[in-house]
Amino acid sequence: MKAVHFGAGNIGRGFVGLLLHEAGYEVVFSDVAAPLVEQLQQAESYTVSTVGQRPATTVVDGFRALNSAQDPEGLSEEIASADLVTTAVGAGILRFVAPGIAAGIAARPSGAPPLAVLACENAINATDLLEQEIRTNYQGDDLEEKAVFANTAVDRIVPVQAEGAGLDVTVEDFYEWAVERGPFDGHEPDIPGITWVEDLEPYIERKLFTVNTGHATTAWHGWEAGHATIAEAIRDPAVAVEVESVLGETSALLSAKHGFGADEMASYRTKVLGRFANEALPDPVDRVGRAPLRKLSRHDRIIGPAAELAERDLPYEGLLAAFAAALAFAPAEDDEAQRLQELLRSADPDAATVEITGLEPGHPLYAEVRALVAARSRA
Repeated sequence: MKAVHFGAGNIGRGFVGLLLHEAGYEVVFSDVAAPLVEQLQQAESYTVSTVGQRPATTVVDGFRALNSAQDPEGLSEEIASADLVTTAVGAGILRFVAPGIAAGIAARPSGAPPLAVLACENAINATDLLEQEIRTNYQGDDLEEKAVFANTAVDRIVPVQAEGAGLDVTVEDFYEWAVERGPFDGHEPDIPGITWVEDLEPYIERKLFTVNTGHATTAWHGWEAGHATIAEAIRDPAVAVEVESVLGETSALLSAKHGFGADEMASYRTKVLGRFANEALPDPVDRVGRAPLRKLSRHDRIIGPAAELAERDLPYEGLLAAFAAALAFAPAEDDEAQRLQELLRSADPDAATVEITGLEPGHPLYAEVRALVAARSRA
């Protein structure tokens, strides 16, 4: 069995690539970072260390690597004979890898089993986005015969790696990789690390509105309080109470929308907060809080759940406080945070609110969000 994986960074090597290796796949890493590809090509193996309650060390070997920008023909050949394509490149990069995947699918021989395509990104229905881009680039009318597309929900904290780690990766021991079962019509790939589910949306939103919402909230409040790492920030009682407030609100939404039980959500929150407090994962608040414009967009981790709570007339004060903390988040090295600050300085509150959040003025959340934007603009 062979898998072509796009994105040979820490998540690609320490999460998706690791699980595919453990499932018996020959993994071909595809990336455009020449030094990284060369390092992989010259290495016989790398080590993944998991830290937490169940520490372990796994040696990953038997992989190959290619530079998709320099060798598009080689990429097509690999995909043409692969069983599986996965990605961990970032949702915004999917449109750049789609042409290469489309060419590889087109090159598959007639009668070959359909290629399974899974976009393992930190975004809702990322595989749908990738499929749309592949269809735009595909030459032929047989895509349905040659490929199967399934959405996924992935969850594993992979922090900034120690200097000099090379290809070795340290990750938390917890992970979740849920994939929708329906597109495979009973012929799912045999990957023990995957949890196959009938309906993926509850899993996607539970992760996004708990792990990602809580992580960002911890980072923004932690940065404001002067903390360096997530573990340090969540130990601060003032930060912890803000995060717990936010997760209480998103749990209420998830229970109302998807039927998760109160006890189930309480247990999930406790597990998530324990992961944040893992001192073996020195994750900087600057890294976790970065790119605030994307994270404050209409359907992402803050405005998304807050808007749905407002529509249901349920509390969302903690999420508003997280939004306010994000508006104050301004590390000098974060270009997107600096763009946010410039927007707050230069645009009128209505224009800034619409651009940052995507909310329409008539939405029940709009007035309170606009007030926070206006207050920050005057600061």
